[in-house]
Amino acid sequence: MSGEVKSILFVCMGNICRSPMVEGVFKSAIEDTPLAKQIYVDSAGTGSWHEGNLPDPRAVQIMQRYDIDITDQRSRPISRYDYAKFDLILAMDHDNLDLLIANAPIEEQHKIHLFMDYASGEDVPIPDPYYGKGDGFDIVYHMLVKGCDGLVAKLEAK
Repeated sequence: MSGEVKSILFVCMGNICRSPMVEGVFKSAIEDTPLAKQIYVDSAGTGSWHEGNLPDPRAVQIMQRYDIDITDQRSRPISRYDYAKFDLILAMDHDNLDLLIANAPIEEQHKIHLFMDYASGEDVPIPDPYYGKGDGFDIVYHMLVKGCDGLVAKLEAK
């Protein structure tokens, strides 16, 4: 991908766990940098099952533990307009990556990447903690922080 990134869309399946979490982590990571005023950030899901809902309570809880509030977010499905609107679309896993590419206009497909691959060069999916037990949300949070650190460094270098 070339050019200046002015907007980023983070995408998972239902937009209630991973993508709202990464939206919160990324906004927090750029909060005190010039990027905060330069980049519009949003999240969406490839499915619409949870449209209009708050993030999963477990996601809200883990984010609050790290002083990040995501309770202003509401789930929404990706729209056909998002492909043109966003400069960078980052999928949380390979299934969502494949769905995004399959549904994107050909001229917009170059904007779509796996989050960790784009952010840190690691072809690693962010696991969906929705059906998991234990510390899945905490594990995901730490993966997202690592990815966002890499993404911020990459964007600041441009």
